[in-house]
Amino acid sequence: MEGMNQRFINQFGEHEAIHQVFLVLDKQLRTNRNGNLYLQMRLSDRTGTVNAMMWNVSDRIMREFATGDYVRATGNTQYYNGAMQIIVTNVERVAAETVNEEDFNQLKTRDVEKLLGEFTDLLRQIGNHHLRGLAECFLIDHDFLDRFSRAPAAVKNHHAYPGGLVEHVVTLMHLTQSVARHYPQIDADELLMGAMLHDLGKIEELAYDRELTYTDEGQLIGHVVIGVRILEDKLKQTVELMGEPFPPELALRLKHLVVSHHGQYEYGSPRLPMTTEAMVLHLLDNLDAKVNSFDQLMRDDANTSSLWTPYQASLGRKLFKRQPQLDDASAANDHPDPVAMKL
Repeated sequence: MEGMNQRFINQFGEHEAIHQVFLVLDKQLRTNRNGNLYLQMRLSDRTGTVNAMMWNVSDRIMREFATGDYVRATGNTQYYNGAMQIIVTNVERVAAETVNEEDFNQLKTRDVEKLLGEFTDLLRQIGNHHLRGLAECFLIDHDFLDRFSRAPAAVKNHHAYPGGLVEHVVTLMHLTQSVARHYPQIDADELLMGAMLHDLGKIEELAYDRELTYTDEGQLIGHVVIGVRILEDKLKQTVELMGEPFPPELALRLKHLVVSHHGQYEYGSPRLPMTTEAMVLHLLDNLDAKVNSFDQLMRDDANTSSLWTPYQASLGRKLFKRQPQLDDASAANDHPDPVAMKL
């Protein structure tokens, strides 16, 4: 099997010869200033992604593989603008059945299953019986659960890997529970349901069968509109399941949570948050996305000798990485507990 001797992207150093299997997340044919064609790729494994360039591309190479395929790339690593990239000299498609797919999933199958278990438990703790009925309509929908468990939360910015959506949603659901305990004026059930619903449309906005990209519907409509449509369908199913009307104001508040969770018009939010729960959901959603994004940028930084990442244009700053820490036992020996010493 191809993955048996797999080395991973986070193990690569500068000026290193590479002859390695990757998953192709993106592939674009471009023209340089001299009019010559070159291939720009985004390659991945379970530890992250790396940009790759191939000069003087032939028709054979272009036909050799597609986005979403596994390929064996030969080339050399180098730093460019502070980031690792691979200059590829040859690339050939590898049959999927010869690859250990766990080597290319940032979340292992058992991790996703654990997250789905937490997701189910959290929803079944809801006290409001209307919301619990709505939650049950999602939980008995096996097609939804399958797509939800495989979807990323984004293509690039945060949780951009299969299973990233359920990881993001479950983290956000836990955060809403923590915050609601401190603010009794918040409807904890409504906020928890909002965390579950807010990115629902991404199961149709994004394509995630190996490649990570946008569907046509995702490009033309977006996950907010798709999410409201999915919610409306489930609200109808809830009425049938419960045998009673769903409260109109509660349905409206849930839709508002979906359409306002980006928080600002310039971030694609059709409405600004106008309820306490919507404001809290936006802030917590932004918190989890930013923490995941910062963590990924720091872990993907190939220059391990520097405490700073390269300048991140999307953030307008560099990021300062954590100093290497002693393990707990060494730290305890070097810095004894002053209270314990007195006892």
